Amino acid sequence: QVQLVESGGGLVQAGGSLRLSCLASGHTFSRYEMGWFRQAPGKERQFVAGITRGGATTWYDDSVEGRFTISRDNAKNTVYLQMNSLRPEDTGVYYCAANPTKYGSRWSGDYWGQGTQVTVSS
Repeated sequence: QVQLVESGGGLVQAGGSLRLSCLASGHTFSRYEMGWFRQAPGKERQFVAGITRGGATTWYDDSVEGRFTISRDNAKNTVYLQMNSLRPEDTGVYYCAANPTKYGSRWSGDYWGQGTQVTVSS
């Protein structure tokens, strides 16, 4: 069993930055690909960024490419999401997930965190 706990969310003005962290319990963190997702009110959960087990490969949704950076520190059991040049449309609850997998239009994962709120004011 793995527990994921996100932190680092908050209120920021457009153009600002935030760094989210996701701390995983247990000793198997490095076995999992990790992903960040977000969900705005009334909308479906949206993929934001993903990273392979060793951190060598990352990928992003087009909406955040060039502004967000995902990284991980397996020694600290933590995955990060650095968010720069934030926009009001980035507002939502941000979740991290272990081994995220897409089935049709929906995402599933072995484990999910409880989420952290990010609000970007204009």
